[in-house]
Amino acid sequence: MSKIRDVQSSLERMKQYMVLRGLRPNTVNTFFRCARGFLNHVGKVPAKITTEDVEGFLLDLARRGRSPGTRNVKLAAVRCLLLATLGPAGRAITAAIPNAKRPHRCLEILSGSEVARLLQATDSSKYRAIFMLAYGAGLRASEITALRACDIDSKRMLIHVPEGKTGPRHVMLSPRVLAALRTYWKACRPKGPELFPGGRAQRPGTRLSRKSINQVLTKVGRKAGIKKRVYPHMLRHCFATHMLEAGADVRSVQVLLGHACLQTTTAYLHLSSAHLRATPSPIDLLGTPAGNVLG
Repeated sequence: MSKIRDVQSSLERMKQYMVLRGLRPNTVNTFFRCARGFLNHVGKVPAKITTEDVEGFLLDLARRGRSPGTRNVKLAAVRCLLLATLGPAGRAITAAIPNAKRPHRCLEILSGSEVARLLQATDSSKYRAIFMLAYGAGLRASEITALRACDIDSKRMLIHVPEGKTGPRHVMLSPRVLAALRTYWKACRPKGPELFPGGRAQRPGTRLSRKSINQVLTKVGRKAGIKKRVYPHMLRHCFATHMLEAGADVRSVQVLLGHACLQTTTAYLHLSSAHLRATPSPIDLLGTPAGNVLG
């Protein structure tokens, strides 16, 4: 019983540490769940955990086919647990353990016509508004579920994003997105401050889950006849890529997406067909004045 109490006490200390650091609620919940799974796996309290315990846990995940991204999240959670409970000594336990190398993936996006088909296939006014926020404003699913009615500023045509990954920000409010939100509001009339309350009862103080958004989007994608795997964050990728194709500068897109680093945003240039088409091949420069730079 003493060991169980020590484990629970350690997890509560970790949660307090994350809240004091100002980590987002989704991060707190994910790290807490991962840390609890790790402690169950090793069967030890934090004070007795060794580097070998952490490495063994990660190796077991790798043997079970867990992705590098998943393993890195779990390692980050373990690091947080040990730092919160053991201080600098906890940091030393995982200092020599590297993050798993993540393979480079070429992101797949939807064309404009595919996005239009997706929205047309969405019967629910609620989910049409959600999908339009993801594509029309580039919002993450977690940012959409955190929206309140007061965050929609129809006078200034702006959306206040209170729980962005890098802090609060404002993004544009498209007239078409506003129209979709008004249609949803008239049909559902949510009672609480949350714009999209969760559960069938839609009680004030609850939030729609990201899982629900993903499930509905998957079904709508199949209904629209889209062969690609459709998921909420893909609509954000589409927003960024289509903005660049329409001529927006990278810095503006960075601000709208809430990226802390410009390099993260420039990755979307690789998806922009307009950018690729505008980049000449060196073979087309041969024998031309512009080709003189080639020697």
